[in-house]
Amino acid sequence: MRKILTDTRTIALVGASANPARPSWIVLKYLLDRGYAVTPVNPGLAGQDLLGRRVAASLAEIPEPIDMVEIFRNSAAAGPLVDEALALDPLPKVIWMQLGVRDDAAAARAEARGLTVIMNRCPKIEYGRLSGEIGWTGVNSRILTAKKPVLAGRGVQRLTIAERGKRPE
Repeated sequence: MRKILTDTRTIALVGASANPARPSWIVLKYLLDRGYAVTPVNPGLAGQDLLGRRVAASLAEIPEPIDMVEIFRNSAAAGPLVDEALALDPLPKVIWMQLGVRDDAAAARAEARGLTVIMNRCPKIEYGRLSGEIGWTGVNSRILTAKKPVLAGRGVQRLTIAERGKRPE
């Protein structure tokens, strides 16, 4: 999981919402804040700007290569979206299906083409878990706060998913 999140640079988030209360908007903002180049995909919002990023109508409309396709749609929509991703050139490296989304047949098609498939998981949760932002039982400090943690006299702590002792690129 850590390797996928550290190797990924470009993400297509399919099912992006313009509603800040929706999980797809929250995950989009989180991934953008962590330095990922995320392209929101939603045919109903195509051409609009969402958090400073132009919304694409489909995966094929995205001009740059995609490392990861994040599917924020239901399980019934996952199969056709995986097939759309498999038609891209170059192929993405990862298909990530959000919490509650699972399509074993689509996963098998993607894996047969050499893609890594993750189902029923959230990249925001996994990033937070791996970076130390959250632990298995919640926020590490047991205190909910909007303040960034401060290192004694050395500025604000930057949580990262890089392995200990290695600096992120």
